[in-house]
Amino acid sequence: MQPEKVKMGGKVRVRVEVENTGDADGEEVVQLYVNDVVASVTRPVRELKGFRRIALKPGETRTVEFELSTADLGFYGKDMKRIVEPGEFGVGVGPSSSNLPMLSKFEIVA
Repeated sequence: MQPEKVKMGGKVRVRVEVENTGDADGEEVVQLYVNDVVASVTRPVRELKGFRRIALKPGETRTVEFELSTADLGFYGKDMKRIVEPGEFGVGVGPSSSNLPMLSKFEIVA
């Protein structure tokens, strides 16, 4: 993940390698989830922010990349206005919300 700290208005890139370890062609849906560690209002534990369906030949490895802007992490605050708050965000990537083998974090700084 780059960068680990991003200023308001910036972007974060998340890259993950996916490998087909089987003997047959396969497809996978790589899902990106984010959680706001501390927010002024209750936020979802996991929020889907992107996904990619990829096809892989046996033994093939592909890199999947996601890009998030700080605006993508906005939400409606107590006064019902859209805001982006600085702070720490957790990131999980995997085939489902209950199976996220790649975990990381980044911070939005003011």
